[in-house]
Amino acid sequence: MNFIQQAYKGKNEWYHWLFAILLVFFGWQILGVLPLIIAVAAKSESASEFTAFAQENFMTAGLDKNLMLFLTLFMFFIGFVFLGIAVKYIHNRSITSLITSRDKIDWKRFFYGFFVWGFLAVAMTYISIFLAPENFTWNFNAVPFFILVAISIVCIPFQTSFEELLFRGYFMQGIGILVKNRWVPLIITSLVFGILHGTNPEVAKLGQSIMIFYIGTGLFFGIVTLMDEGTEIALGLHAVNNITAAFLVTTDWTVFQTDALYVDISEPSATWETFLLVFILYPFMLFLFSKKYGWTDWKEKLSGKITRPSRL
Repeated sequence: MNFIQQAYKGKNEWYHWLFAILLVFFGWQILGVLPLIIAVAAKSESASEFTAFAQENFMTAGLDKNLMLFLTLFMFFIGFVFLGIAVKYIHNRSITSLITSRDKIDWKRFFYGFFVWGFLAVAMTYISIFLAPENFTWNFNAVPFFILVAISIVCIPFQTSFEELLFRGYFMQGIGILVKNRWVPLIITSLVFGILHGTNPEVAKLGQSIMIFYIGTGLFFGIVTLMDEGTEIALGLHAVNNITAAFLVTTDWTVFQTDALYVDISEPSATWETFLLVFILYPFMLFLFSKKYGWTDWKEKLSGKITRPSRL
């Protein structure tokens, strides 16, 4: 059975999907956000100040940066837990079937994607610093930095895993068995992934061109998932991308404002890195993975039909 066909192992009436999505939304966007709301309310001196914070999406809530990061990531941790509950107890199938078509999760694939992309992410960051050192200031402060590293390593994988398993797992499989092909879920999940990230403050600062990066990244992760018949590589890529972004460079206008090693003080703009990633590095990574894991029959795996297996 291929990756999308894993959904056939569970219950797939429309109400199963409705109840599961509502449960995940409740956990992620309601229950998960409560600690952040409580923390901001405790910090606020008046109802009007709390309202002002809420209107700014709590970006200027005045909380400690590490506490703010932890509380933000906690939302995704709760979403991750509720997604697992929904798959296991509403759809009545294993969590493994949401992650991979293999009998068990291939952690070697995860760590290969993690370390390869981690190396490239760090290298690109320092190339940027070398080429334009005037755009960066050294920001190292030992105690908050190492707390940041701990939070990043422990908590960010839950955030990125939730996003990957929701889009490249749950929705990819659900849409796939609904429309009976592979290309529609690939396109839809990539577009929705990009559009949802369009609410990030980066879009307001960098302009709509940054959407090329968000949608392109969703498409890249989707192609990797379909070609590899599992999310393990995409999970590793997404995790290390956000971890390095959190503790290497920060700005005062990104969604994650952290006690990183460097602060980017340049005027916000979509740089060469944005388009280099999408049009050069992503294709290179696909080529690299295809050689290592022997990917073949690209047309079938990216656009082929999905049928219900005769035996489950």
